[in-house]
Amino acid sequence: MRVAVIGAGIVGVTTAFELAADGHAVDVLERRASVAEEASFGHGGLVAPGWQGVGLLPGAPLAAWRQWLGLGLGAAALLRRGRPGAVPARWRRRWIGAGQPAAQLGRLQTLLPLARYSQHRLLTLEQELRLEHEGRRGCLVLLRQPQELQAAQPLLHLLQAEGLDAVTLDADQARQAEPGLNPRTPLHAAIWLRGAQSGNGRQFAQGLRLQARQRGAAFRFHRQVLSLQTEGSGWRVRHAAVAPQGLVDPEDGRYDAVVVCAAQGAGELLAPLGWQPPLMGLHGWSLTVPLRILEGHPDLGPRGAAFDERDRITLTRLGQRVRVAGGAVLGARPAAEPPPPLLRRLYGVLHDWYPGATHTAQAQLWQGSRTQTPDGLPLVGATPAPGLWLNLGHGCSGWALAAGAARALADQIGGRPSAVDLPTLEAARLR
Repeated sequence: MRVAVIGAGIVGVTTAFELAADGHAVDVLERRASVAEEASFGHGGLVAPGWQGVGLLPGAPLAAWRQWLGLGLGAAALLRRGRPGAVPARWRRRWIGAGQPAAQLGRLQTLLPLARYSQHRLLTLEQELRLEHEGRRGCLVLLRQPQELQAAQPLLHLLQAEGLDAVTLDADQARQAEPGLNPRTPLHAAIWLRGAQSGNGRQFAQGLRLQARQRGAAFRFHRQVLSLQTEGSGWRVRHAAVAPQGLVDPEDGRYDAVVVCAAQGAGELLAPLGWQPPLMGLHGWSLTVPLRILEGHPDLGPRGAAFDERDRITLTRLGQRVRVAGGAVLGARPAAEPPPPLLRRLYGVLHDWYPGATHTAQAQLWQGSRTQTPDGLPLVGATPAPGLWLNLGHGCSGWALAAGAARALADQIGGRPSAVDLPTLEAARLR
């Protein structure tokens, strides 16, 4: 089949690769100049099945959201009617309704098979294609207070019941696993996710793009998709070049199938077809800071990845840099600048655990906008329109779920059984 993939973030690139590997003729349409230039550019880089996106459970207590978001306004302000860019009432009601404890546990159980399969597929691609992306193994969840360990028990038991390698360490054992941790920062215990991994998703996407091209996929950059229309048994995709003077040189492409992976703008693109997916913007920030190189001090910075449970901040080792990510603003439009409390929290967590380990004066600040569904699950699979497929709305878990979602979707498009059950993630659940 001839397939159009809209969007070249980490999800779009993996989808294009899997389809091209299956022998389809693939065109990737991307409005930016290269792959992974938006939400996939500076994300936290953590792949930890079961722990991914825990801070974004729909309906979570406002206190938890206030802490995770890092805003002086508090989570309630994000949901207030009439505020510019506020969350629409219908989306808000769905999000709150999805927050019952039983529903949250069910949601994690729904997502775990895809998360585990995705990590397996990611490792397979790394090894078979020899893709380098500054990857590290293991993640240490840092628990400052006893109540944090107690609160983590239900999730820990779920992970262990699912066969994931998650063990509790005392403070001394945690510091042996991560010798660079600040001995002055209180640490009650830690959860060692030995099977977790981290890495540079953008670097991975760039390497996978080359592999997809070798298999025949064509990447067309600076192309904005304007409309999708059915045409016979296929689709007509109208797109135009993005130029300084605006959109120019419109043209039509005809395809047997279309996969929408670009969540930003997906609502406007799909609305004329009779459905606008309930996606809300999730606007986050990260810091990428070079490590100091000091002779005789080989353990500066994290060895792999660390996750501060109190502040819900990830610290990821990327070569000779550390990426600090966490906190977001939920709303229709991104803020012009990061809220000062959020920025202070990013720097504060870095200083708490690794003081003096980085050149903070050289920190690079990144802002990226992702999308979130009201039930916290992505949209992956078929739509009511034959030949139109979705792979979007992954929230903060795009890098963690991309490889598995792409492979499972390619199997479904090709009429083969998928390794994971996708119908529970299809668009029909939110209509």
